[in-house]
Amino acid sequence: MSDPVHPSPEPDPVLASFRKSIDNIDAALIHILAERFRITQAVGEYKAKATLPPADPDREAKQIARLRKLSEEADLDPEFSEKFLRFIIDEVIRHHERARTR
Repeated sequence: MSDPVHPSPEPDPVLASFRKSIDNIDAALIHILAERFRITQAVGEYKAKATLPPADPDREAKQIARLRKLSEEADLDPEFSEKFLRFIIDEVIRHHERARTR
């Protein structure tokens, strides 16, 4: 409903363009994360069948070091990247632990 006393300002086309790009990137991130979790789910099921541990600290450390380097090359804060990756890894490990108890 429009407010005749306080009409909506005209949309800023530059801001709208930026926001559309952000929305597209956010959608891509969600799809990429969904695909990553589909693959790690298969890894968890494999680990459960092969009686492998849900976590692999050596692999995790290597991944974090690799992604910190990539972050630096991409001019992205490596601390942020590590926190983001750690969040994902922790969730994957929870999934792997669940797969082990099924």
